[in-house]
Amino acid sequence: MSDGYLENFIQSTFDAIGGIAGKCLVLGGDGRFYNDRAAQKILKMAAGNGAGRIIVGQNALLSTPAASHLIRMNRADGGIILSASHNPGGPAADFGIKFNMANGGPAGEAITDAIHARTETISEYFTVECADTDLGRIGKSQIGDMEVRVVDPVTDYADLMETLFDFNAIRSMFEAGFRMRFDAMCAVTGPYATEILENRLAAAKGTVVNAVPLPDFGGMHPDPNPVWASTLMEAMFAPDGPDFGAASDGDGDRNMMVGRRIYVSPSDSLAVLAANAHLAPGYSQGIKGVARSMPTSAAADRVAAALGVPCFETPTGWKFFGSLLDAGKATLCGEESFGTGSDHIREKDGLWAVLLWLNIIAQRNKNVKEIMKDHWREYGRNYYSRHDYDALPVVQAEAVMARVRDQIGRLAGRTVAGLTVAAADEFAYTDPTDGSVSRGQGLRIILKDGGRIVFRLSGTGTEGATLRLYLERYESGPEELDLDVQKALAPIAAAAAELAGIAEITGRTGPDVVT
Repeated sequence: MSDGYLENFIQSTFDAIGGIAGKCLVLGGDGRFYNDRAAQKILKMAAGNGAGRIIVGQNALLSTPAASHLIRMNRADGGIILSASHNPGGPAADFGIKFNMANGGPAGEAITDAIHARTETISEYFTVECADTDLGRIGKSQIGDMEVRVVDPVTDYADLMETLFDFNAIRSMFEAGFRMRFDAMCAVTGPYATEILENRLAAAKGTVVNAVPLPDFGGMHPDPNPVWASTLMEAMFAPDGPDFGAASDGDGDRNMMVGRRIYVSPSDSLAVLAANAHLAPGYSQGIKGVARSMPTSAAADRVAAALGVPCFETPTGWKFFGSLLDAGKATLCGEESFGTGSDHIREKDGLWAVLLWLNIIAQRNKNVKEIMKDHWREYGRNYYSRHDYDALPVVQAEAVMARVRDQIGRLAGRTVAGLTVAAADEFAYTDPTDGSVSRGQGLRIILKDGGRIVFRLSGTGTEGATLRLYLERYESGPEELDLDVQKALAPIAAAAAELAGIAEITGRTGPDVVT
């Protein structure tokens, strides 16, 4: 918000992509604080840099999935999305800007590196002096020679969803009394969910709660996990809870799924969607492949193997899925951090995942718990959990990683807390489409029985560093498919604690968030 800061970053972005003279860009965000002011500054800068046309969501609102769709639908040259995704909003919290490419996906590392390099050398930026544009009115206007087109942020996205899913079957299910609760968390998905679920699919009025986007998300933390969406969890685990529950985050690209008295982990959700995608019209011909981030559980791998399609293991970050989707190598993608999507756009898509789940429930005529139990009986169960140690001093977080890294080369064959290590490495990824290599993507410890321990530092927090510990255990026997998740993972957690010395180094007696 300080004078010139946003302008220098935006100019660096324009410069890094070769300028925007004559180009078309999409602009919008999740409505968090400063969204409206940033949008006006960016419009004036786009005009100052000679852009031909800017497509803006009404009131500068666009979910990230809807922005990706608008970029692709209009064959735009890229887009600027104003969001810090699932981080809190407000002057003391977070605001972010990201650039999406012409394919609708996040800028790759070459572009983000170029933006960063330009910020270190920039000496001028270009803008025009003019009145603010009325972004509340749909239609066209001009800033100098640049056209500004304000569009309904919801309609085109909702129309796309109708082409992918059996809205008639889902509508019939709601009309027959199916009950749902969707928590929009006072974030951007509210208008989208209201239009699609309540207006087009006939869900009961009030199905969508916290539906109005607010600059500070109503004081809520817009991260769709069991901790921050605790009121949804309470409703779903009540004796008379709805049949299905879901939540989405600040910019609408993440999702959380809950059935009546059963929570669905993001890793399990990806696996179930992959196994059942053919039930939705948009995927009736089957899927070409599945991609998951390395820390995500291997549940989807088992589905891919059964379907005879490839499963790609990538670094964390949706940009790594884009090249696979563009090359037609994968159809569904997912991350354990509550992100799932498909080749319909080039971003993860929270509401899309909700609609695919609804389509599956309608076609199979089973509830969420029955679908999950059927899945585990067929494929086995990957017990999985993520433990987050938030806002650690950077030196402590890096010390934990260094301690594990120093042992990586000596772990194979070693017994830790009664478990035998089969292999250990620092994950590196070679993109199968262009041969680019990404190193230092997390520390993996593979256990002899198929379990895993993964350590990563996350860059999505708002202060300090977040240490993420991922625990996984595979069970195929029917008597082992219904254990308490944390109890099932206790031996894995003990091995991780012995290896990393988290308590010793950080003084923390346990994680801040468990998902």
